[in-house]
Amino acid sequence: MITYLLDSIHREGKTKIISMHHEQAAAFAAEAVARQTRGKEVALAMGTSGPGATNLITGIGSCWFDSIPCLFITGQVNTNELKGEKGIRQSGFQELDIVPMVKGITKYATQIKDPNDLLPELHKALSLSKSGRNGPVLLDLPNNVQRADILDKEAEQWISKPLGAQKKVAMIEREDLANLKKLCSASKKPLILFGGGAIWADHIKEWTDMLDELQVPYVSTLLGQQRVLASDFNLNMIGTYGSRAANWAIQNCDLLLVIGARLDIRQTGAIKDDFARKARIIRVDIDPTELNNWSNTALKILADASEFMERVDPMTLFTSDHHGWTKQTKEVAQKFEFDEYESICISPYEVFHILNTSMKGKGAEFVADVGNNQMWAAHSLRLGPRQVAHYSGGMGAMGFGLPTAVGIALRSNTKTVCITGDGGMQLNIHELDTVKRLGLDLAVLVLNNMSLGMVKNFQDMYFEGRCQSTKLGYSAPEFYKIGKAYGIRSTRVTTVRGLKNALKRMNEIRGPMLIEVMMENATECRPRLTYGCKLDQQFPRIKEGMALLPNSKQPSERHGSRN
Repeated sequence: MITYLLDSIHREGKTKIISMHHEQAAAFAAEAVARQTRGKEVALAMGTSGPGATNLITGIGSCWFDSIPCLFITGQVNTNELKGEKGIRQSGFQELDIVPMVKGITKYATQIKDPNDLLPELHKALSLSKSGRNGPVLLDLPNNVQRADILDKEAEQWISKPLGAQKKVAMIEREDLANLKKLCSASKKPLILFGGGAIWADHIKEWTDMLDELQVPYVSTLLGQQRVLASDFNLNMIGTYGSRAANWAIQNCDLLLVIGARLDIRQTGAIKDDFARKARIIRVDIDPTELNNWSNTALKILADASEFMERVDPMTLFTSDHHGWTKQTKEVAQKFEFDEYESICISPYEVFHILNTSMKGKGAEFVADVGNNQMWAAHSLRLGPRQVAHYSGGMGAMGFGLPTAVGIALRSNTKTVCITGDGGMQLNIHELDTVKRLGLDLAVLVLNNMSLGMVKNFQDMYFEGRCQSTKLGYSAPEFYKIGKAYGIRSTRVTTVRGLKNALKRMNEIRGPMLIEVMMENATECRPRLTYGCKLDQQFPRIKEGMALLPNSKQPSERHGSRN
């Protein structure tokens, strides 16, 4: 039901068509183009009706939750075959009402029944996708609409018409700017929190450079972590799986400036009233509903992050003496910088320390899947110049890694490194064929702990180790052999030395490569917050600079919510 459109695009010859093996993978790859270009470009993912349309939904949801502009087009049966109001389940073969299914996770979705409406609706959809808080849009095209002719004159009219993307929001109020300066200048312990809404801002690098010069510490959410570079003053990610230093800083600052973060429970911990317990909170967000979803706020500024960073100079904000605070945060960060998995043969901390060293000074785009591998990456990956990371945020979809890496590699001029786990890899493993067919400069690191580690860890903590469907009833193949079957240069490593050699080889070549890293005992993410604990009470608890082991004398902290 999409072949007429596909054939037309092919015959026209100006658009690059990438054939994936699964519509979910196509959706993630299209999403990746917008991620890689900071929303400057929008890709199209399309699929047939019925299962093709439903397979796109996970990717549509991913774009919705992470505010990614993307266009989705689904095929549909001829308009005369539509069931309409007949009350039957289906009239045409694979007929499916996709529009009502995606209404809640798109900025706009509609079915085109008249060919004359196609170009105006396409223009409207793309304009809405790029207006305000970005997001996905969907058009459902019946077969006969795809086959219809449109006059060249009318087509040219719409093709040449600029998108009607609305201005983000109104100008920042002068009163808000005055109150912002008043609060910031009075702060002795300031902290900046960058969220996913901040990282596409044109001035993000200028802002962090000025914060470094001012020696004002800053932290980020998972999505904020994607483009904030390593620095002595970057305390890394906050939240349930955040760094100890970042969470400590949140809980001890006297002012928290939040730019483009929605402050969900993964970021604040379950005890939201205790979040930033000593701070006056200033929030900057493009979405008024997000601003109003948080009561404990000293100042709310409705603004696009790009406009805010362009208009506000950090040098004029933080004028009080805060160097004692900066020194304290650095000391805390140094205290908490150690390997919490030292009993494991190849520890997650060591994997990313080696990866950081291997990629130092090189351009790279890292794509993490979902699971422990994602949290290990966000916690320990240190981005340098010309380096970016990509994470699935609100949707948290396993299987995100490989197809997203395909989309990134298609647009990137540097090496793409996909970091995935044995669980996530198996969801879209077929796209290894796409990687090989396209000859992408893409390396896949499969961190194989032979389990669905994040959920297994949850079961260990709250279900007395009953690991049904995460270890019991779960299995994984030898990924390096599968990589070879797809014609990809592949290897398996079981030692630190082997990993170093494999990464050295990865940097010496261009083209696809798969590295399977065996880490069977690495089924935890440390530190992590247990439900019911405060943000700075992560497990394992720290004693004299060392981590207490999981079986050490603190069941109430390990099983906080159950007790």
